[in-house]
Amino acid sequence: MDRVLFVCVHNSARSQMAEAYLKLLGAEEFTVESAGFEPTEINPLVVEVMQEEGVDLSEKKTQKVFDLFRAGKIYNYVITVCSESAAEQCPIFPGMTHRLHLPFEDPASVQGSHEERLQKTRIIRDQIKAMIQEFVDWVGSGGTTPLGDMWGLKKP
Repeated sequence: MDRVLFVCVHNSARSQMAEAYLKLLGAEEFTVESAGFEPTEINPLVVEVMQEEGVDLSEKKTQKVFDLFRAGKIYNYVITVCSESAAEQCPIFPGMTHRLHLPFEDPASVQGSHEERLQKTRIIRDQIKAMIQEFVDWVGSGGTTPLGDMWGLKKP
């Protein structure tokens, strides 16, 4: 079973959505966690749009990536979903096979009315869901799907 860690700045949106989708789409193939550099609370917009997908994040807690590092956690994949500059803060975990950077817009940065912000957050959610499905397919294919080529990965 592959161990996967998703990392973003606050562990309040992107990494939480990625974790939830990998649990849904790759349930028996992966052990998955998410963490942030400066954890806060789950973004209410994210809770709302994930509820539309049948995923309840309302009681989900955030955690600090450096606590996982200090605890000696080992991951096959560490995937940052934040900006490039934030991703550079991510520690190198022992035993890590792949480190991937897949940036997505931060739902906390979206502007507009509540409905406009929800719509933009849905777009981010759907992009993350599509990326997770590609990741699951890539790992399941032994690295032969286009995802591996796109990310420059070798077979797992």
